[in-house]
Amino acid sequence: MSLLEVTGLCAGYGPARVLHGLDLTVEAGEVVVVLGANGAGKTTTMRALSGLIPHTGAISFDGTPLDGLAPPQIVAAGVSLVPQGRGTFSHLSVLDNLRVGAALRKDTAGIAADIDTWCGVFPILARRAGQEAGTLSGGEQQMLAVARALMSRPKLLLCDEPSLGLAPKIVGELFDVLAEVNREQGTALLLVEQNADLALRLASRVYLLEVGRVVAEGDADRFRGDESIRRAYLGL
Repeated sequence: MSLLEVTGLCAGYGPARVLHGLDLTVEAGEVVVVLGANGAGKTTTMRALSGLIPHTGAISFDGTPLDGLAPPQIVAAGVSLVPQGRGTFSHLSVLDNLRVGAALRKDTAGIAADIDTWCGVFPILARRAGQEAGTLSGGEQQMLAVARALMSRPKLLLCDEPSLGLAPKIVGELFDVLAEVNREQGTALLLVEQNADLALRLASRVYLLEVGRVVAEGDADRFRGDESIRRAYLGL
């Protein structure tokens, strides 16, 4: 049984359907990347998986159905989202944003330890702990968004376009942290990303979406080595 099993996923906005029967899986500790052009349905997939929009089809996590659960219940089950566009609580301090990420936890000492951990991983967060999140740079807000999502200690971290709008140096540092989280903590990653070259370096498996459907899937090595896929879909 896979950690995440998605079967026949359909979702959209009002009468407009965006996803047309997606099937995908993520194994425990695995890094899976979803690639595709703008409008392919990548963000809609992440929003459906995290309970932000209704869907049909079946989503199962660690053997438990997630269908019909509210976002806090999905977080409690072990799935956390880093949304596109950061999604920080701009009028709350950096420290309070991290506390929000642990809102469902009761282990006060563990929460404090995790805040110290992520402020160590992202030292700028420690230096700006009392500052309103909305005053941070885009890269700093993305670091905060990742740290906040990890405060729930998820088994699966969903990351929606983490490199969007960031300087290459910040992107490289952020992907290094994601790789370390996967390697050291065993946290599985499902990553939506337009920077295909960077994403393929991190991924073990890949799903390629086109207009709401999976058109190719397989090992990351296959996508790195298949020139026709690289030219037609990945712009590489």
